[in-house]
Order: sequence, then C-alpha cells, then structure tokens
Amino acid sequence: MHLIVDAHEDLAWNIRTFGRDYTRGAHETRLLEAGGVAPRVNGDTLLGYPDYQRGRVGIVFATLFAAPVRAKLDESDTQVYQTAEEARDLYRAQMDIYQRLVETHPETFCLVGTASDLGAQLSAWTGRPEPLDGDTGLPVGLVPLMEGAECITRLEELEDWWERGVRIIGPAWKGNRFCGGTREPGPLTAEGFALLEAMAALGFTLDLSHMDRVAALQALEQYEGPIIASHANALRLVKGSESNRHLSDEVIEGTIARGGVIGIVPFNRFLVNGWTDKDPRQDVPLDLVAAQLDYVCQKAGNARHAALGTDFDGGFGVQESPDGIDTIADLHQLVPLLEARGYNDEDVAAIFGGNWIQHLKSSLPNE
Repeated sequence: MHLIVDAHEDLAWNIRTFGRDYTRGAHETRLLEAGGVAPRVNGDTLLGYPDYQRGRVGIVFATLFAAPVRAKLDESDTQVYQTAEEARDLYRAQMDIYQRLVETHPETFCLVGTASDLGAQLSAWTGRPEPLDGDTGLPVGLVPLMEGAECITRLEELEDWWERGVRIIGPAWKGNRFCGGTREPGPLTAEGFALLEAMAALGFTLDLSHMDRVAALQALEQYEGPIIASHANALRLVKGSESNRHLSDEVIEGTIARGGVIGIVPFNRFLVNGWTDKDPRQDVPLDLVAAQLDYVCQKAGNARHAALGTDFDGGFGVQESPDGIDTIADLHQLVPLLEARGYNDEDVAAIFGGNWIQHLKSSLPNE
C-alpha cells in the first residue's frame, strides 16, 4: 500500500467545536456522536488514528481555521470571529490543541516542522510498508497550515507563527482584507501584497485554495516562495459551475508552472455541480476523483503535480463523500481507477504521497 499524505484536515476545528477525539477510530466516534450535534452539522467523521494506520496515512496538513461571524453555521459553531484580534485568539488556541495532542499522545501524533522531523517520519513509515492493525502503529505527522490569514493582526506576528510551527498559509477563506475569497471575489489588496512579501521572506508556503481567481493569478506572478493549492478541484470538470472555489485552467497551469502541487477534494459537491445530501451517493462514483487527478496530470504532462487534499471532516462527512468511501483508509480504492487510466505504480505513489513529500523536502527548514 502506498503512503498517503493528506494536505487538508480541520482537526483542531473539530476538536474545539465538537470535542472529537482523533485518537479513536471513525466508527467508534460515530457511535459516541450518534444523535448529537456533530453529525448533524458536520456529518459522520471519516477520520481517526486506527483509520490512518489502516490506510497508511503518515502525514496530514492540519489546519488552523475559524470563520468570520457572517458565516457562522449555528449555535454550536464556536470558532467564529468578528475582529482580527478574536481570530488571532482562536487560531492560537487551535495551535495549542495540536501542541497538547502531540504532548499527551506522542505515540499517535507528532508535529512536522523541519526537514529533520520529516526525515524521521518517513523513515518510520517506509520501514513499515504494510498497513497496520489500527490499534497500535506509528505516529501521524501533523504539518500546521493556516487557512485564512485574518488572524494576523500585524505582519510582525508572522515570525511568531513560524516559531510555533506553521509552515503553510492560505490568505483567504471568504474574502478579507488581504484578497477575495470563496463567493466573495476580488483581487489582492495592498495589505495582501505586503502579506505575501513578508511570508516569502520567512519561507512560508502559499496556499492558493479559497483565493479568488484574480487574486490567485496575481499571487502566482508576485509570490517568490513555494506555492500549492492544498484542497481544490478543477473548475472545468465541475460541469455547470462558475464557483470561484474551484481552480480555473489558468490557475492550474500557473501552479504547475511554479512547481506547485494541487490536492484534489473527494467532496461530492465539488465533483458534481448541484449535488445535495438528499441525492444518492451512487450518483458520485469515486472515478470522478480519479478524473480530477488525471486532469491536473494531463495539464502537467506528468504525475508530479496532482495529490490529495481531502478536507475530510471539514464541513462534510461520510454522507457527502463519493460512493465507496467510508473512512480515509478507503482512498486506496483509487489505485485501480488510476491504473485503468494508464498510471503506473510510481505515478500512483507520487499522487498518494510522493508529491507532497517532495514539496515538504524542498520547503521545510533544516532546523
């Protein structure tokens, strides 16, 4: 089984919002949450330590995320802010969550912030090529990713976030003072350009996910550091959609030209335009995920820029995932679908984890 690197999971948001315990398996969590708020708001979980082990998920980009109060889900949604200062406090609390998680459960999770951390993680996982039994295994590496930068009240705070272990920043979620975002279009602002310059000086990776097309194209020209799209699909394949949440061909091509990697999202609404949770999952075959991966590969002319960024538990659960996906371990069902499209074992290994690993090798600091 290939090692999986998943470039987007809102773990801290779920822990803070619902008290989810990701040291448990997904099925155990579903039983404990049955009839409660979490499955109603966020669907049944797809994640948990035993599922990471069974699926050989060795590294996860773990987000810091809170929403502006105008996007509040309901009264259960505590991770919302009105001011940049409130956002900063929420993001700091979520980073504290990850710190405590690795301190109290070092056998299940560890932080990956340096090349040395990455090397140790890869040595451990590549030394255990078979899937583990789910009850005991290896720590899952967490690479902190800041989704939405409104928590940065002053550019000088970027250094503090770097010291705390954040390595990737996506400036937008909705539109904000830095740039346009999902459903709220707009270019980079003067503050946005200044943010990018300060990020590049410290070595942050820029995540284009959620940035409006115009802002993303500006960033591709302006940003001097590494660029990715951690979790975003190709607009061209989501037939009938005009959403700026998806990547235009120009942004895909620009990301590839910059050596970036694009993580495809197995979320039914990002695969079939207009799909709702009242529609059958059978309407969304897993091959649509393979098609998204293939689209990026065809644009690149190789398999070195497509990857996975599931966003599992990030506003949707198993009910809104493609047919056949019950937990993250089931992503290995993509293997025969990719092979049927002509991808060899080396290509599949790159898509499942190798491309993100190469990105981390080239972008993480030595110390």
